[in-house]
Amino acid sequence: MARVTVKDIARECGVSFSTVSKALKNSDEISLKTKALIHETAKRMGYHINAAARALRTKRSYNIGVIFEDATDSGLQHQYFAKIFDSINVSANKAGYAITFLSPFGEHDYLSQAQYRGCDGVIIASTAFERADVRRLLESDIPICTLDYEDEHNHSAVLSDNDTGMKMLLEEIIARGHSKIAFIHGEAGRVTAIRLEAFRRTLAKHGISLPPDCLREGIYHDTDSSYRITLSLLAMDERPTCIIYPDDFAALGGIKALSERHIAPGRDISIAGYDGILIATLLNPPLTTYEQDARELGRQLVAQLLENIAAPESFERSTIFVSGCFRQGASVRDIRPDAVLS
Repeated sequence: MARVTVKDIARECGVSFSTVSKALKNSDEISLKTKALIHETAKRMGYHINAAARALRTKRSYNIGVIFEDATDSGLQHQYFAKIFDSINVSANKAGYAITFLSPFGEHDYLSQAQYRGCDGVIIASTAFERADVRRLLESDIPICTLDYEDEHNHSAVLSDNDTGMKMLLEEIIARGHSKIAFIHGEAGRVTAIRLEAFRRTLAKHGISLPPDCLREGIYHDTDSSYRITLSLLAMDERPTCIIYPDDFAALGGIKALSERHIAPGRDISIAGYDGILIATLLNPPLTTYEQDARELGRQLVAQLLENIAAPESFERSTIFVSGCFRQGASVRDIRPDAVLS
């Protein structure tokens, strides 16, 4: 069976070759009605884009590299990142791009991997940004967009608004009468620094001072460290009335520790997470958390990268902040005197 071409679709729809070409690229120059007709006809006729021919014509591979390193090995099973990558994939596919996860091996670092695969651009979602091989990629002329990281190089960054997120979460906890609040934060890095600063600033605003023992370094997306730290917080002479975890997944380790001590979240002690992953709503009680807008983060990562790919000579880097929202579960108890008496 002969391969269906753009000319075949044009003949079937009674339109010009250029109209079909533009419609298949979802150009705004073509009306929605005409685009719908052309896309429907192309699907019915079994049309498939000739990727090799398109690459030769446009001098692009229509391939986006993605870098994701996770020290806890939760990988794509982690709901927060899984939602981001799904959004990246959907957004890239809509623009006619495919995504490829890059993984260095042997003498092939990220830069050589991206070059070997002919990536038009790279999204860096998670890695050790200061590492030498990552710096080489950042300093190259390959278009790049980073998640929750910005530096002096000419690439855009998409940042979850961690300052507002931590402030919003903590304000809600304080409003429920809590002043003995422990914060198990993630390992050192830009995101942690922003959350810690927002945490300290919000406490100071309310005149709340905490002993150093209430600030503990854990590990993002790691239940074991949260489990151990929770046990040590429970052993304090004056244990906190509320514990904030690095993220919702890490909070599961804390919940395990509480369960072993027969301490009920939301009744005997309050806890809160961060991220707003699905599992937070399925816990009993549902976890109070701040939901990061993972889908918008993924969409913006692709949008900013494609802007760089389309016009690298005139591209000017930008920083995009993406806000989320507070999710009231039932794991933070209202301990104000009037609430207790009511």
